[in-house]
Amino acid sequence: MIKTVIISVLLFFVIRLMGKRQIGEMQPFEFVITMILAEVACLPLNDPAVPLYTGVIPVITLAFLDIVPTFIGRKNRRFRRFTDGSSVIVVDGRGISAKNIARLNMSVDDVVMSCRSCGCPDLALVAYAIVEPNGKFSVIPKPEKGGEDPSLPVPIAEDGKRIEENIRLFGISDSQFTDALGGCKGIKDVLYMDVRRDGTVYVSPASTPCYTKKIRLGRRSAEPCAS
Repeated sequence: MIKTVIISVLLFFVIRLMGKRQIGEMQPFEFVITMILAEVACLPLNDPAVPLYTGVIPVITLAFLDIVPTFIGRKNRRFRRFTDGSSVIVVDGRGISAKNIARLNMSVDDVVMSCRSCGCPDLALVAYAIVEPNGKFSVIPKPEKGGEDPSLPVPIAEDGKRIEENIRLFGISDSQFTDALGGCKGIKDVLYMDVRRDGTVYVSPASTPCYTKKIRLGRRSAEPCAS
């Protein structure tokens, strides 16, 4: 009885520390940690002869194995992309990307079924289809006839750090980037910043309301990643 109460309270606080996510929103590493947590927490409960610490110590260790990489990932985008992966565009204006679906070990049938499940059974009406790091499938439909073509926002800064590869791809100069920061206290104040192919920049600072600004883009050298 006492073991059950202690383990339950410990798991409650550990899950709160790890953050609130549904199973479908977890990254692969988070899902594995959660499954192991459930297993090790049961060890001292199933066998009265097993000491309580054999469940407590692994639970605390697993919690740190989840919290520490998450903290490092917030500071280092490359580490976050290594542990969590990145969004991958599988359908764009040119059609299905054979290279990207092979990279994700998906078939054309998987793409078609996923588009149908998102309410877009006709691929001709899909502007972008994206596989997110948590495995979810996102679809951006093409506009109605006569409407403006959708532009996929591409991040150029996150958590106070520039995303240099996307800045170069869009041909954004340092002076243009600095000019776009005019509505906040500088790059360290930026939580999120993205750009669209028409030159519209969206900035969400930590200390002031979000805003948009228009800049002149250079020539893109390649198709950027969604994140």
